[in-house]
Amino acid sequence: MIAILDYGVGNVKSISNMFKKIGVDSVITADINILKSASKYILPGVGAFDYGMSQLKLSGMIPTLENEVLINKKPILGICLGMQLLTKRSDEGAEPGLGWIDAETLNFKLDTSVFPIPHMGWNHIMPKIDEKLFDGLISDARFYFVHSFYVSCAKEENIAASCQYGSIFTCSIHRENIYGVQFHPEKSHKFGMRLLKNFSEL
Repeated sequence: MIAILDYGVGNVKSISNMFKKIGVDSVITADINILKSASKYILPGVGAFDYGMSQLKLSGMIPTLENEVLINKKPILGICLGMQLLTKRSDEGAEPGLGWIDAETLNFKLDTSVFPIPHMGWNHIMPKIDEKLFDGLISDARFYFVHSFYVSCAKEENIAASCQYGSIFTCSIHRENIYGVQFHPEKSHKFGMRLLKNFSEL
């Protein structure tokens, strides 16, 4: 069973509905006992970095997640702000992130008269060939984005996929059992369904 982390930030119902469509058991929860019994986790998120981190701390889930993800190596997928929270810090705020991946969340430096911020809408992505999260999505993968910041990895090995918007930026990260995507698979129709199905089978 996949636990969709409920800390008051994110489209938890949309993600739950998408898992229902693909026949994967999931539960929206902040219950520690359920977290311990879950096989995988989704860390959703929409909005500001500091608010997201503050809410996650207030939920009381972080110590359990650190044990289950970092020690027991259960897979976790951060979505949008959820991916950014996996990094060390953000230009958007002062709160430290979880720091589970050696990366930072940075401001786009683009000509906004040509490339408006937030980056919003459908975009093709360029996944690495051997990334299991993107199995079957190599040639035509496109996803729905809504974001004003992007993730910059310290190590190239943690970049799982890239996207072009003014310049090339990282749109998916991966370290061991920890995954993140900047786009919204729950809003990305058949491509999002495939990605979530792939995650459920990791």
